[in-house]
Amino acid sequence: MFIVKNKKTMKNFFFSLLCLGFVVISCNKNDDDPILEDEVIEVPEEEVPIVVDIEVQNFFWQTLNLYYFWQGDVPDLADDRYDTQASYEEFLTANPEPVDFLENKLLFSEDRFTFYSDDYTDLVNNSAGVSKSNGLQFGLSLIGNTDDVFGYVEYIIKDSDASNKDIKRGEVFIGVNGTSLNRTNYIDLLFGDNDTYTLNMAEIVDNTISPIDKEITLTKQEGLQEDPIFVTEVITSGDKKIGYFMYNQFVSGSEDAMNAVFADFMSQGVTDLVLDLRYNLGGRGTTATILASLIKGTSTSDLLFRTTYNAKLQAEIASSSTDNYFVSTTGTFDGNSNAPLNTLNLSQVYIIATSSSASASELVMVGLEPYINVVHIGTTTVGKNQGSLLFVDDPEGGNVYDETRVNNINPNVQWGLQPIISRVENSAGFSDYADGLIPDIELDEDITNLGILGDANEPLLARAIQEITGIGAKRSFDVMIPAHVISSSKLHNPRNATLLLNNSVPTSKFSLNQKK
Repeated sequence: MFIVKNKKTMKNFFFSLLCLGFVVISCNKNDDDPILEDEVIEVPEEEVPIVVDIEVQNFFWQTLNLYYFWQGDVPDLADDRYDTQASYEEFLTANPEPVDFLENKLLFSEDRFTFYSDDYTDLVNNSAGVSKSNGLQFGLSLIGNTDDVFGYVEYIIKDSDASNKDIKRGEVFIGVNGTSLNRTNYIDLLFGDNDTYTLNMAEIVDNTISPIDKEITLTKQEGLQEDPIFVTEVITSGDKKIGYFMYNQFVSGSEDAMNAVFADFMSQGVTDLVLDLRYNLGGRGTTATILASLIKGTSTSDLLFRTTYNAKLQAEIASSSTDNYFVSTTGTFDGNSNAPLNTLNLSQVYIIATSSSASASELVMVGLEPYINVVHIGTTTVGKNQGSLLFVDDPEGGNVYDETRVNNINPNVQWGLQPIISRVENSAGFSDYADGLIPDIELDEDITNLGILGDANEPLLARAIQEITGIGAKRSFDVMIPAHVISSSKLHNPRNATLLLNNSVPTSKFSLNQKK
């Protein structure tokens, strides 16, 4: 905490009790009786201290100065930016609002994915797949060439409020609480502070969206945990046994469950795999590594991806911390059993990915590409070739969040900061996909025919099966209303599009309390 002084003028007014009446100065009747006016006395200016709390700003600057990927591109983060402690404190004090300070002074213009919260536990819960939600996952699109917006249901989280209501995948809505959705209001109506809202439903007839007499009231609940393994199926088509695996978030602690799914695939003689990441915005890099190993194999000498950092950090980090190899077990972190992986050892994989696929999803695709044939079905992905880490105000721990050190977090600063700290590349050195990964087979989801996830007739899965088997070549995959999303229940929150890095930064080398 720092103090800056502000001068405040204080005035006291004194009224003479002696001049409540008239004072006779002379007996001459022509003399006017003087009236003594109230006397105003100026009191010297007094310095009144105003306390300016800049602990949050200090936490932001210290963290980004060391770890931020673009540290060298932001002048205010330069090591030599401040000559003295006093000038540094003056800079922080001049920016009293933490969010404005972060966004306008410290973040690089090209940064799309750094995010923060004034309660770090929100970010911890998000990475674990825990959120405040009504369980309805939906996309949002424009109605024709207008600014009017409609929503469509992508899927519903199990055991959520929405799962108990009369609403299912493929249904559409055009209003909330009787107000029609548009570009201006949809954020407030759907993502505002209102925990409960009512959807005004609609239908699509002849490619026209019309309101219907149906309303669905939904309530968000705290601590809703989504099972990232949404659908698994084994589909027999001709002489092919096709495993279908829909995975919706790379959540640490789900690795043993994934391994069990692949054990089932092996026991049923699966020959081909369709990995559905169409709504998966990312998550743990370690989990992505295990999924890639379940697909390709467990050769631990094969590099899956490499991370690169800012120049200052890169000079301190050994290759053992930047190189991430395929693995042979589920590991022991977050309760995993360290069980041997039930790998399919495939030479080819079919991956459904869309404009709602990002980060760890893209990493799996890019990381596998040098080793096996990756057939991408869907649309161009988000394009997040960067990694992040959760930071809290714990200088002795290098500010890196560690659940075993929560008692060391500054009680006055409960903020969480998740900045971009690295860029990722595969074993061939490829990292240039900031504009997204372009599909090998382009096919939009059709809002008029979303189908049932995991069903062999669902269009994107059907197209993958067709590619695998060569059967059904005459089937039409014409799209009537493509799912061109302007936002979604997941995309609205950028913290969902994350590649979370684990154990990649040797924090013991960096004690932030040695800095300014």
